Amino acid sequence: MIVQEDFCDLGCGECLHGADLGFDFTMAFQPIVNIQTQSIFAYEALVRGLHQEPAGMILEKINQTNRYRFDQACRVKAIKLASELQMPCYLSINFLPNAVYRPELCIRTTLAAADEYGFPIDQIIFEITEGERVEDQAHLREIIEYYQKRGFKTAIDDFGAGYAGLNLLAEFQTDFLKLDMALIRHIETDPIRQAIVKGILHVCRDLGITPIAEGIETAAELTSIQEMGIELVQGYFFAKPAFEALGEPQWGSELSPKT
Repeated sequence: MIVQEDFCDLGCGECLHGADLGFDFTMAFQPIVNIQTQSIFAYEALVRGLHQEPAGMILEKINQTNRYRFDQACRVKAIKLASELQMPCYLSINFLPNAVYRPELCIRTTLAAADEYGFPIDQIIFEITEGERVEDQAHLREIIEYYQKRGFKTAIDDFGAGYAGLNLLAEFQTDFLKLDMALIRHIETDPIRQAIVKGILHVCRDLGITPIAEGIETAAELTSIQEMGIELVQGYFFAKPAFEALGEPQWGSELSPKT
């Protein structure tokens, strides 16, 4: 692990403008909805280029030397936009687990941004993005526990894909667990996926974790996960990510996925 403690004093202004990144970016927001109450539970902040370039074009520029600065910039940009858009619910921000070294120092930028832009810290969820292997799971547990003590909610993103698996739950328990879309796709006709998801839901109940189903695209998928007792969902069936805006979900099981 490369220690980057000297970066922990970055200010909001530096992070907002991508200091020393060599590129700039912004955010789109996709709703996470409660299908039981038909309300918006949260918006996930998703990286986009300034001209609406997809996340992949931005993420391919991230490396070991700029990972920390990018992670901090994501937080500040998401909080600033959420405040400007008067987001009334949770804001879900992805963070790179290998970019956070000393949580008590690195969280300062987040706290400063929340204070400067007037966004409540108890409305922030940090999602662990697992596109890369966690180098130190014990340290990640320390980060999660520290965030929770400071009043932030936490989530494991893309559970069931990549490096996000049961071994993480054995180390620490987040507030939410987001089921990867690969587990949800065509689940209404796939007894194997149904069995796997039911098993994960049983673990969530035992551990007091709230599940979120990602990637809902059809009414049949929605009906299937609803019958399993999942209330929080996200996907194109309700809304695509809205560029620098808070998209409104469409309700009703008769709807087709938005394109």
